[in-house]
Amino acid sequence: MSATATSGLERIADAFAGAAGRAALMPYLMAGFPTLEESVLIGDACVEAGADLLELGVPYSDPLADGPVIHAAGTRALAGGATMSGVLEVARALAPRIPVVLMCYANMVFAPGVDAFVGRLARTGACGVIVPDLPLEESSEVREACDSRGLALVPLVAPTTIGERLAAIGASARGFMYTVSVVGTTGEREALQARFADVVRRAKASTEVPVALGFGISTPAQARQAADAGAEGVIVGTRLVRAAAEQAQRAPGRHNGPRERGRDPAGAVGAVVSELAAGLARSR
Repeated sequence: MSATATSGLERIADAFAGAAGRAALMPYLMAGFPTLEESVLIGDACVEAGADLLELGVPYSDPLADGPVIHAAGTRALAGGATMSGVLEVARALAPRIPVVLMCYANMVFAPGVDAFVGRLARTGACGVIVPDLPLEESSEVREACDSRGLALVPLVAPTTIGERLAAIGASARGFMYTVSVVGTTGEREALQARFADVVRRAKASTEVPVALGFGISTPAQARQAADAGAEGVIVGTRLVRAAAEQAQRAPGRHNGPRERGRDPAGAVGAVVSELAAGLARSR
């Protein structure tokens, strides 16, 4: 399917429907890390390994939702010269192959003007945007601009979101509902299974769009637990950014041992995504 064959909202819906009895897998990658060119290769590797959608992070100097691994990647991307224009070119390169949802902060949306920002995003073929610091009360302008171009403004809800507010967010959700599994920032965690069921149940009761669970999920077992709890999508970020970071520390072409390859962030991320996809395939 080409990125222009249908709207972004429809492409997202098709991706969840096409998961065929399992949870859709949505890897996160930081655009510009290790470089903009390698970001495209990492995205391609995710597609080849079984991803259904991609969350494309925009590096930002004050990322309130990001844990230390993703924050460090964003800092390095900015130091390497990553800009919004460069990030949008990464989205443009990946969008024909897979639905891409941008993750950025509100300042990036409002500084150039909402309509101008959403228009640029739409022209890349991306399918939507996640803005973690955009509260429901201030979201109408962005949502209307996205609606007019067939894009999704994906909201976030947390375990602490109260029922009335959860219902209001769920009613306005587009594409899917990003459901945060834990209180705090992104990062790898243990012992999450007991929390998944209630978080997912509350989210699904509040909306008609698919519920995707993220934050803290890093292993195939945790991905399976999220799916078994009823999540229709599973988002994994820190584990993949860490895999890229570990490779980025190697010098290009250098072999650290007789059985190890040289620097290959895309290959390392693809291997982890393949394991996660296999875990989800066994979850149903």
